[in-house]
Parts: sequence; C-alpha cells; structure tokens
Amino acid sequence: MKRVPIRMCLGCRQMKPKIELTRAVKSPEGAISLDPTGKKPGRGAYICRDTNCLKRAIKSNALVRAFKSQIPEDITNELHSTLTHLQLENPNES
Repeated sequence: MKRVPIRMCLGCRQMKPKIELTRAVKSPEGAISLDPTGKKPGRGAYICRDTNCLKRAIKSNALVRAFKSQIPEDITNELHSTLTHLQLENPNES
C-alpha cells in the first residue's frame, strides 16, 4: 500500500494529505506564486484551498517565515485571486 504524504497548512496549521492542499512556491529566482501541479522547482509551502487560510497565513507572517523574505502586496493579491479561482473551480474540496 502506498503511503500518502502529509503536509501542514500554514493558515490553519492542520496536517492534511498533500493532495488536498495547494502549494505556494518561491522559485530559485525569488518569484512567489501558487503551484497547482506541485512540480515547480523551489521552496514550497502548503495552504488549504480556502481563502481564510491564506489570510491567516499572511496575517501571522507564516508565509514570510516559510519563504524567509517579505512578500509584496501585489503577490498576496495574486495568490488570493488564484486561490479564490481554485476554490470556485472545486467547491467540494474545501
């Protein structure tokens, strides 16, 4: 039987199967974006497909700590809109 990888959401801090979370990634060049495929190279951090978890992660500076750098407001807005789109695409997953 194959083992299911478990990751922690930065927002709600709950351990969940990796497949239920969305990966945010900081590329080697320093660009931060969401990685729905989970295959982009770089430092990854996981967030539930819930905009409230993203807001919580931003408010608590969990993303700043995970990526060891400040996150510009335009990037957080882009993350929020992308996550909202993913949430609307798959409403039964959150």
